[in-house]
Amino acid sequence: MKADQEYGGRPPEMRSFRARLVTRVIHIWFALSRAMTFGVRAACFDEEGRIFLVRHSYVPGWHMPGGGVERGQTAGEALARELQEEGNLAIIGVPELLALYYNRRTSRRDHVAFYRCLVRQTAPKAPDAEIVETGFFRLDALPEGTTAATRRRIEELAGKRQQEALW
Repeated sequence: MKADQEYGGRPPEMRSFRARLVTRVIHIWFALSRAMTFGVRAACFDEEGRIFLVRHSYVPGWHMPGGGVERGQTAGEALARELQEEGNLAIIGVPELLALYYNRRTSRRDHVAFYRCLVRQTAPKAPDAEIVETGFFRLDALPEGTTAATRRRIEELAGKRQQEALW
């Protein structure tokens, strides 16, 4: 039996009970407070061409930074806030909106705006309750555990894969 069939089509980072429980609780809360969930993520590159990734405390794997857009906030404001919170990153110039994705693996109501931007880190990011590890990585030396979705987005950016509609 294929791993995808065995785990109901879940990506590796969502196969643990804890990750699924935390994600489900968060999305139940959002379902009660919002009609749709909308988030932002970014491929953040430094001046050396390395990509910035984060490892969360509540779900396995390395991800691009990002998070939810709050009421009364633009996607750009949410992006700047999330990059500051998750990595002490300041955006240089104007972020480029690359795509809007439907994230049905998380929820039937979740959408993600995906950006590319140049950043500088204003200070090292100390681990906290949400983010346990961060780093800049060369594209040919991504850390073990980089999520499948993160790898797909990087392949799309590099022109090695056609852009998909699903996160």
